[in-house]
Amino acid sequence: MTGFIIHALQVADGILALAPMPGRGGHYTEDIAHLRDWKPALVVSMVTLPELVSQGAGDLGSDVQDMGTRWMHVPVTDMDIPDPEGEEAWHVASNAALSALQGRGRVLIHCMGGCGRSGMAALRLMIEAGEAPEAALARLRAIRPCAVETEAQLAWARRV
Repeated sequence: MTGFIIHALQVADGILALAPMPGRGGHYTEDIAHLRDWKPALVVSMVTLPELVSQGAGDLGSDVQDMGTRWMHVPVTDMDIPDPEGEEAWHVASNAALSALQGRGRVLIHCMGGCGRSGMAALRLMIEAGEAPEAALARLRAIRPCAVETEAQLAWARRV
């Protein structure tokens, strides 16, 4: 068991999912195979580059792209929200994610544990897709109870 569990729900006409970082449990190759089988249109990494490297996932971007999936990196420090550079990256990633979801695609967002940063980003996408904030949060936490860990993350997600 790798610990790489994909928590998914329908958003717009597609599937939005949260997951921990591939390789976090020491099974990078198996996690990438599981991700490939899930067939996402887009993978958004909400972690810093040092976090990717420290978990043996330094090649995640190229590995995801090699499977024919688009990869976007929105670097956010653990328990935090995007800084101005991250905000710019988020706008590009969210536009791509919403387009994929509206086109019946699958979007996977991950952070280190698949809770705080990825939950914050998933909630924001749900709201950007037209869902009411409280209903979206309840739906998200129904599949991933740890989604969105801080008040700052919640405030950022609602800032649509």
